Amino acid sequence: MTAAHLLRRWWASVTASAPSVPEEVWAEGWLLPGEVRLWRRLGDADRAHALEVARRFAARWPQASRAEMAAALLHDCGKLDSALDTWTRVAATVAGPRSANWRRYHEHEQRGAELLESAGSQASTVALVGRRPDAPADVLAALDAADHV
Repeated sequence: MTAAHLLRRWWASVTASAPSVPEEVWAEGWLLPGEVRLWRRLGDADRAHALEVARRFAARWPQASRAEMAAALLHDCGKLDSALDTWTRVAATVAGPRSANWRRYHEHEQRGAELLESAGSQASTVALVGRRPDAPADVLAALDAADHV
């Protein structure tokens, strides 16, 4: 991750507002009930970021399935376990996993996959979020590209 990318993500986080009702409805339309519960636990900045990623992902991968769109919307849900604010996330990204919470933050893909399994997500959603070997490489590449602008 470059300094410029981190700065853009930080700025987006500190200036984010809650997604609009139509955006929330659009997002929740792609999600299963357990996934909606996870979505609603995300903070405003994380939901706003997820919506941007999901829209870019849909443009890059127009044949996306419901499960793949759910992965785009919930790709960072594992960060819920770290309970870090924006400033601490930046520090954890730069400094590495120096504490238990920072380690959980760095393990957010694995943790997100576990949360999604518990929420009843489809195996393909879990595989994409967890970056598991059975995740389709082309879909994962489109998701990564949508997340790293």
